[in-house]
Order: sequence, then structure tokens, then C-alpha cells
Amino acid sequence: MLLGAVCLAPIFFSWSAVAIFLFLTGASLLLGHSVGFHRRLIHRSFDCPKWLERTLVWIGTSVGMSGPLWMIRTHDMRDWAQRQPDCHDYLAHRRSMPRDAFWQLHCRLDLKHPPTFEYGEAGKDPFYRFLEVTWMAQQIPVAALLFIGGGWSWVVWGICARVSISVTGHWFVGHLAHRTGPQSWLVKGAGVQAHDVPWAAMPTMGEAWHNNHHAFPGSARIGLHPGQSDWGYASIQLLQKLGLAWDIILPHHLDRAEAVTQIENAPQFLPAGPITLKEI
Repeated sequence: MLLGAVCLAPIFFSWSAVAIFLFLTGASLLLGHSVGFHRRLIHRSFDCPKWLERTLVWIGTSVGMSGPLWMIRTHDMRDWAQRQPDCHDYLAHRRSMPRDAFWQLHCRLDLKHPPTFEYGEAGKDPFYRFLEVTWMAQQIPVAALLFIGGGWSWVVWGICARVSISVTGHWFVGHLAHRTGPQSWLVKGAGVQAHDVPWAAMPTMGEAWHNNHHAFPGSARIGLHPGQSDWGYASIQLLQKLGLAWDIILPHHLDRAEAVTQIENAPQFLPAGPITLKEI
């Protein structure tokens, strides 16, 4: 995908193709990766009809990172490891940026004694098992529609460029979110603490407020402080107004008072002062 984007995107450039790239990248990251994969499938932070969940998960699969079950396992493995007092450099993003990029984008960590994770309802769903086996092939129907609509220009920008920027961007923001940036919370006993990446809030649909997410991992709302945009949560709120989402979990629903500590005088992005657990 990256080779196709670098070599072919300049040749097949058109403004309509760039518009398709921007629209599909934003829509798939918002509805698929943020709302479908992360907040619904992994954390179950809200409920919705099964047909809607499957639609969102298919969109998340089309982002091009992996199938849904591997995404659950990868996320839970990293989440489990970062909560331990000592965490492997691969899972902590602790090495230099070039080394971490090579590890995360081209390698796999095999543990001698890996923890056991349950996929829950997702592991029993035949549709998700199908997506897990065919996740790479899910680009084919999208590519076919793009070719019909705009020829090879749309295919190159709508598939190659979109998948490349989504996968690489996911690693890049994740690397920064575990290395440097503002913090409002510390998770007690965790070997790896998360940071916020303010400039990436909009392109990640709110996922870049990663310090908040580590503090309240089951919350459907990730942007907690004033001025922290969270398009993923806004989308869930819209679904709620349409009657398509309910039982939305927020920080005050979670028993995290003994697990997290709020940092005094934490950096704020607006003049508003620090907020308490009750106020969230």
C-alpha cells in the first residue's frame, strides 16, 4: 500500500481523488476505528443494534490495520502489559522512533507465556470470524466501487494512500502518546503512563486524548477537559438521539477513584481549572 501510494499517487493525482482520500480516511477512522473497533467492539462503552455494530466493525476492518479479533487481542495485550510494573519496550513504545516504527509496522512480538484473552461475543460471531480471515480482501469491494466512480485515480488515493496514512498515522500517534505530552492523570502501579497529543485530536477523532483514556478506559467519552474535541463521542451522542445507541458509559460510571490520581496543576488547553471525578 505504501509503495503504491508513493509511486502512483503523484501520477494519478486529481482533486477529486484527494477529496475521496480525505472523505474516506476521515469517515473510516471515525465510524470504523474509533467508534466501531475501539469504543464498541473492544471496550463495549455503549450498546447499539447488532446490524449497526457489524456495519461499524466492517468499516473498521476496511481501515486496513487488521481483522477485528486481532485488533482486540493486540489492544488487550498492550493494555495488560502497560498496566504491569515492568513492560516490554515493544509494548511500551520505549525505543527510538525509527526502531519503534520498524518493530510496530513490520514485526510481531511472540511471548513464551502469553496471557489468555477472551474474545467474548465477538469471538462467536461468524461475521467477525469471516472478517478476520478476509480482512485484506475487504479492500476489493471498496476498490471496485472507487474504480467505477473515478478510475485508477480514485483507487490509488482511496485505497493505497488511505490505508498507508491510516496505518502509519496510528503507529505515529500511538508512539507519541506513550512518550511525551500533557498529562492530567496517573494510573497507579502502571509501568507505562499515557500522554495526550493535542494536535492529533481531530484527525484521530478524539483518540489522541490518550492520557484520559488510560485513566478511564471504558468511557465512551475520551475528550474530558474543556476544549478537547472528541468526534467519536459526538458521533455516539448523535446515534443516541437517533435511538441507535444507549447505555453509554462515562467516567463517573466507572469505579476508578482508587486506580487513578489527578495531577495537580496539570496542563490545561483552555483557562478552565482541573476537573474532579465527580464533575466529569
